[in-house]
Amino acid sequence: MPSIIEAQQWAKQQLAGGESPKVDAKVILQHVLQCNQTYLLTWPERALSAEQWQLYQTLVTKRVAGEPVAYIIGEREFWSLSLKVSPATLIPRPDTEVLVEQALKKVLNHADTHIVDLGTGTGAIALALASELPKAEVFASDLHEDAVNLAKYNASELGLSRVQVKQGSWFSPFAGQKFDLVVSNPPYIDPADPHLSQGDVRFEPSSALTAEQHGLADIDHIASHAPSYLKAGGWLLLEHGFDQKEAVQQLLTAKGFVEVFTEQDYGGMDRVTGGRIKE
Repeated sequence: MPSIIEAQQWAKQQLAGGESPKVDAKVILQHVLQCNQTYLLTWPERALSAEQWQLYQTLVTKRVAGEPVAYIIGEREFWSLSLKVSPATLIPRPDTEVLVEQALKKVLNHADTHIVDLGTGTGAIALALASELPKAEVFASDLHEDAVNLAKYNASELGLSRVQVKQGSWFSPFAGQKFDLVVSNPPYIDPADPHLSQGDVRFEPSSALTAEQHGLADIDHIASHAPSYLKAGGWLLLEHGFDQKEAVQQLLTAKGFVEVFTEQDYGGMDRVTGGRIKE
């Protein structure tokens, strides 16, 4: 059987032409061996077992076919939290951490803050906020039962079971409740966008990616209903497409939000827009 270094060299050749063959080869091998990067560097000549080599070849072949690494190994790190992922939800992405950063800046009283994450998926945003705000009350919703179960599992595994995850469309599980902060990474891609046939998004659920009205339908819905669920002075923060800044700002302004702003992601693209309800 090949050694650790030989297996990685084989995988990099198979994955040549991809975005990150070296990283993908390493991450998948760590998953197969249930080890960390230090182990791979310390024992490069150690041979894989027949079972490990067979599994590694199978998983690398999946990656060659385009399947996202996060789905192959079943997990993704977000905000330093290890999250279980599945094809039932979007894969958490680093740029969404900008939404978490902006949300934390808007929290004034940690002990009396009510936050809701709409369309939570893996629970990434809600769990990141709960990990930083141990005294806040954090809620989350998702339309799909598989996503709700996944978010609850992640909450339990991370010791954050106080996050209340409910099934339902956007605000529907929270009738009569008021929040200081509403956050969401809703579907915002135009169904006609050609990028949907490229890269990892081919394997992600289209219902979590696309929205009508050129990607603005769900953002419009959330912005329209948020004033009824926000306390006076509360904030709405939304992730959106790099070219949707002006449209989202106009939507929020039309719904009565003030102090409307947009923050860029780590690649310098407009990514998060928010606004506050007047007190």
